[in-house]
Amino acid sequence: MAATYTPARFADALPRRLGQLLAGLVLYGSSMALMLRASLGANPWDVLHQGLARHLGLSVGAWVTIMGGLVLLLWIPLRQRPGVGTIGNVLVLGAAMDLTLGVVDAPTGWPARILLLAGGIVLNGLATGLYIGARLGPGPRDGLMTGLHRRTGRSLRLIRTGIELVVLLVGILLGGTFGIGTVAYALAIGPLAQFFLRWCTVPAADAATVPEAARKG
Repeated sequence: MAATYTPARFADALPRRLGQLLAGLVLYGSSMALMLRASLGANPWDVLHQGLARHLGLSVGAWVTIMGGLVLLLWIPLRQRPGVGTIGNVLVLGAAMDLTLGVVDAPTGWPARILLLAGGIVLNGLATGLYIGARLGPGPRDGLMTGLHRRTGRSLRLIRTGIELVVLLVGILLGGTFGIGTVAYALAIGPLAQFFLRWCTVPAADAATVPEAARKG
């Protein structure tokens, strides 16, 4: 059973939360690179990033950073407030992605590509659990979704689907890689993130931890 924290203990957990956030963001960027290297289809935002890189130059990771910053600007009219995790998301993901792309070669053969894709998707689910579970602020794209939900009253699912469809279509038109990996990611990332969040979320509660002996009565 996970421990619960008083507000003071939750603040005391800040070093752990910062470390978990950084680990999650680095792994997230690395997982994005693995999915790109598999060449079986990237997630919708990376289809866009890849297409922008092909037409306008710069690395894919650089476009991850640039687009993260541009999306963050959209928070202003939505009156969203960024956290440490939000800024970290903008600064770390693209750098981690480019670093991984620089050391991981594209595999040859379908079995290796499928394994790399599957590993990238699972790693992305773990990374999502780590950085969201640190409770230090959502990423720019997640904040855009929740901000639009709050301002429009539309469902989160509808808003997220709409945003990602637009991003995906633009990316495809720009020549980004769309394929079975894109579909696999869309189907798997929700359940994976939910699973890992159970284990990675730093708990926050108003009650102090109940000693094990007391819980047993």
